[in-house]
Amino acid sequence: MATIPDYAELRCTSNFSFLKGASWPQELVERAKALGYSALAITDECSVAGVVRAHVEAKAQGLKLLVGSQFAVQCEFPFTLVALACNLNGYGNLCQLISRLRREADKGEYTMSLEDIGPGTLDDCVLIACPERHAKPEALQALGRWLLSRFMGRVWFGLDLLRRSDDEIRLARLREVSALTEIPLVAVGDVTMHVRSRKPLMDVMTATRLGKPLTECGKALDVNAERHLRTRGRLARTFPEDLLAQTLRVAERCEFSLDEIRYHYPTEVVPADETPTGYLRRLTYEGAGRRWPQGIPAVVSEQIERELALIAELKYEHYFLTVADIVEFARSRRILCQGRGSAANSVVCYCTGVTEVDPARMSVLFERFISKERNEPPDIDIDFEHQRREEVIQYLYSKYTRDRAALTAVVISYRVKSALKDVGKALGFALPELERLTGNHQWWDGDSLDEERLTEVGLDRDDLAVRQLVALTRQILGMPRHLSQHPGGFVLTHGPLTRLVPVENASMPDRTVIQWDKDDLDAVGLLKVDVLGLGMLTAIRKALDLIGQTQGYDFEMQDIPPEDPGTYDMICKADTIGVFQIESRAQRSMLPRLRPRCFYDLVVQVAIGRPGPIQGQMVHPYLRRRQGQEPVSYPSQDLEAALGRTLGVPLFQEQVMQVAMVAAGYSGGEADALRRDMAAWKRKGGLQKHYAKIVEGMTARGYEAAFAEAIFNQIKGFSEYGFPESHAASFALLVYASCWIKHHHPREFLAAMLNSQPLGFYSPSQLVQDAKRHGVVVLPPDVMSSHWDCTLEPWAGELAVRLGLCLVKSLRQDSAEALVRAREQAPFESSEDLARRAGLNQQQMTALASADALMSLSGHRRQQVWDASALRTTPALLREAPVEEDYLELPPADEGEEVVHDYASLGLTLRRHPLAFLREALTKKGAMTAAELRAVPDRRVVKTCGIVTTRQQPETAKGTT
Repeated sequence: MATIPDYAELRCTSNFSFLKGASWPQELVERAKALGYSALAITDECSVAGVVRAHVEAKAQGLKLLVGSQFAVQCEFPFTLVALACNLNGYGNLCQLISRLRREADKGEYTMSLEDIGPGTLDDCVLIACPERHAKPEALQALGRWLLSRFMGRVWFGLDLLRRSDDEIRLARLREVSALTEIPLVAVGDVTMHVRSRKPLMDVMTATRLGKPLTECGKALDVNAERHLRTRGRLARTFPEDLLAQTLRVAERCEFSLDEIRYHYPTEVVPADETPTGYLRRLTYEGAGRRWPQGIPAVVSEQIERELALIAELKYEHYFLTVADIVEFARSRRILCQGRGSAANSVVCYCTGVTEVDPARMSVLFERFISKERNEPPDIDIDFEHQRREEVIQYLYSKYTRDRAALTAVVISYRVKSALKDVGKALGFALPELERLTGNHQWWDGDSLDEERLTEVGLDRDDLAVRQLVALTRQILGMPRHLSQHPGGFVLTHGPLTRLVPVENASMPDRTVIQWDKDDLDAVGLLKVDVLGLGMLTAIRKALDLIGQTQGYDFEMQDIPPEDPGTYDMICKADTIGVFQIESRAQRSMLPRLRPRCFYDLVVQVAIGRPGPIQGQMVHPYLRRRQGQEPVSYPSQDLEAALGRTLGVPLFQEQVMQVAMVAAGYSGGEADALRRDMAAWKRKGGLQKHYAKIVEGMTARGYEAAFAEAIFNQIKGFSEYGFPESHAASFALLVYASCWIKHHHPREFLAAMLNSQPLGFYSPSQLVQDAKRHGVVVLPPDVMSSHWDCTLEPWAGELAVRLGLCLVKSLRQDSAEALVRAREQAPFESSEDLARRAGLNQQQMTALASADALMSLSGHRRQQVWDASALRTTPALLREAPVEEDYLELPPADEGEEVVHDYASLGLTLRRHPLAFLREALTKKGAMTAAELRAVPDRRVVKTCGIVTTRQQPETAKGTT
């Protein structure tokens, strides 16, 4: 009985060649292993975006993985060039070529010609040239001559036989060229899916890529489903034996593995005459001297030495010095920033200025520093003022150059609405029908398709086209749609980054991204630094500057007194509109029950209102214990150390990991894998695989099944959004700072919040209304007083907030700044004088008039709009000539009309609340005011009325919205 020949697939496209492959890299590897392949090459088009996931799966499956890419070459004899890395140098050359092609084109595009493949470009790679299907003999011979001139001894002609009518002719033609050039032939599958049943999905992806319905795609669609991973028996019946044997020879030459990649930190952060260890020690103790000017406490010195020793042992000095350098740059530009993450609450980070969390207030977090046992790099996210983060990003690019610095990618995946839209278009559904269908799904519907939504918009679920829509939508959900940029995850290297991973252009100008996302970086050991933007830091910086102006000296974060009783009183009353993190309605409803009275209470408050604790049903048990309504108890004595600081209830991600280790028997490595899966946002197969081990492991050790189920539900909640304790501690500092400013300096707080928009949970209108309830005087925008930003100005013996021109819709900042410069020369005499001297056109003047900002010059709003509409840009010769005409006086509008125009032009009003004009009619209908509702007992049916300001539908503990 003849044996089935061995085979290595050398040309395989995954779904990371966006809309050109219909299977995950993991699926391809798993299927290749099941079919008994000797090796599998992942060759996405001008990309290695999918190879890390394939690498991880191949190691688990025990399958040899070949790393490569394929390129469509445009020339007189067009062909596809497949390049496979033989070793680390070949992989670096391949990445550099991909980077160059991507950087020279728009985002997501590339073009390749023969001139792009110069001598040495693809050294240490083997090449497979796959001619066009209908290539003539002359073109094949020209291709062969060119290949010999570049890649003699390491190039093959690739032939895919996909059971088409011209297979024999193509084989004969390539045999002739191979005989003339001595370039051997090799079998390739040109694979785009792991199983043939993905063919309908592949067709939908093709239609989406072409922007056409399937009925118009014609020959762009494959005529059969042969481009899947075929069985070795089928391959043996399809390809000549010598072509199959050549696949093994090619695979033998490719010994490269991603495990060979070695990351090296940038070295320029260390002065030439110092060692990394010595320099970090010096910076740490210099910072400690500034933090403790009266002398460094002995316990702090001991902690410094312990942390420095651990950092040196794990060789993380360059990482900490890099982070400290970024922070120092920001501080030199007075950009407010702070670090958070598993390492950011260490005393070294506190001394070097990376974090402002005093270790004395958070000694419980020392154990969260760096884990030698887990052998994982530190995790420090640095938040910067969101309006000035770009300065930091460009600093990194200028310091490390584009060759050594780039942002991490984020894989944008299909969700329900985008999947329905693309699949529906491909299947030929009418656009209005698709708009109704997608409009009936919201982002909070998650990643599952609810067929009831189809019925709600009038679709028949039994109709064949609808059934196809449902089936294909479910297949495509979660698949990659395109690469985007991480909010701020930077990869910085000592040598060229483009030899580790390809770099391409982002959609934003002056941004470049690598082709791997965060999870990929963890898998191959590349380190990133997160440079993130945080709106509240912008608001706090602006508030501190305003406080400094009123106090007469520079006022900084460290000048905010800790543990202020008045601030905590305000927090306990849930008077937290506009502050950081604890301002939402859910958080405010919890504050009077939790009643924070110290910093660690704020740490808990930040973390408790998240999907992790909510879905694990841990919130109410904690609150009851906090209020003394039930005793503090522990599932076992072994868990008391892990859960003691939160009254026996797990609230933080680290505690869930500790429970898994203590109660479910997880090893340190398994707990680390659990943490990574929790951070992977419900990636395919990420969390469900832990269910049996956690639940069965806990029940086998005597824990109640209900507690085990609750822990697993909490883990699922953390996969959506949950807080590690270290992150919560850093955020709690900003919570306290924003609350202190709001309580003691409400005017500065309001002005800073308005100047930092957009940010936060509440609109400018709600912020202004809240400030007025706290006695803050708010003045309208006025061209005779306002600047671009909101400012403080004297008013009736106190300070008032003057609204800035930044709130005026359709007014450009350069126009506002020109107005202020002209006003500083001399006050305006009229609207015409303003327009002439500031150089404002009619559109900009109308924007000011619509916002009632010309009142000082033209009177009421109708008069302002009339005067502004008459203004026209005049020639330079006549610009200073006054226009004499009769004055037309218009009657003012009533207050109700003014309020409507306020909202239209400013988004807020300083006049009466809109419902005040309807109150008499609402009272007749039995609608109660907000003040009246406070006196009504619970569980009474009432009727009320209000204005919708925010639509929020978060999930409850039971998953309802």
